[in-house]
Amino acid sequence: MTCDVEDYFQVSAFEPFVSRDSWDKWEHRVERNTNRILDLFAEAEIHATFFTLGWVAERYPQLIQRMIKEGHELASHGYSHIRASTQTPEEFRADIIKTKAILEDISGTEVKGYRAASYSIIKSNLWALDILAETGHRYSSSIYPVKHDLYGIPDAPRFAYKPKSDSDFKEIPVSTFDWLGKRWPAGGGGFFRFYPYSFSRFAISNINNRDKQSSIFYFHPWEIDHDQPRPGKLSARARFRHYLNLGKMESRLKALINDFQWDRMDKVFDID
Repeated sequence: MTCDVEDYFQVSAFEPFVSRDSWDKWEHRVERNTNRILDLFAEAEIHATFFTLGWVAERYPQLIQRMIKEGHELASHGYSHIRASTQTPEEFRADIIKTKAILEDISGTEVKGYRAASYSIIKSNLWALDILAETGHRYSSSIYPVKHDLYGIPDAPRFAYKPKSDSDFKEIPVSTFDWLGKRWPAGGGGFFRFYPYSFSRFAISNINNRDKQSSIFYFHPWEIDHDQPRPGKLSARARFRHYLNLGKMESRLKALINDFQWDRMDKVFDID
């Protein structure tokens, strides 16, 4: 179970409409929404991995400390949700080093994992995995083995693997489901809100029972916040992807928590 900790105005789809310079002018809702998620996890007695922006951690250190106190894993989502595919190697290195230091200083724990904003490690920037290993990260969950207009490596391995045989560093892709001759996204996010819940349950069950693998699920705090403020100038595609079925997300998440067993990434995949 994973959660990408970012606020509603920080998503990649809003980049053309909400500048980073204006972020502090928007109503911040990430602390409240993430605390609600922590409450849900506490009620269900499960632990998760929270891939967190450095920008958020700096502003809400008590939220980070609660995650650690309650037994969750803290991991990096980069500093300010800049897609790795738009960064040079030097910019990427600086960003992940800065974020790792911020998260570790606030939490007092080692940060082992990283997830790129919008799954933006693609074929053109696989060098990012080498830099992650060099900077002390133990694993990444940044590659989505699907075909998508914004991200994805369709022919990437579906399950956890070592990009280099001489390194213990792992890439742990978000879950997909091969069915009817097609590969289906089955790891959460907008797809989870788009599909009927019964399909997601069917897909995850097949990953567990047919493939004998753990499923990687992700979502965002803003997805349980139906009443979030709405920027006025958005494309039709951005509106559809962001707001679809937000009102159903929390009930579906509760069903998912009850229907399967969940734990944090480093525990499930034996990340030392």
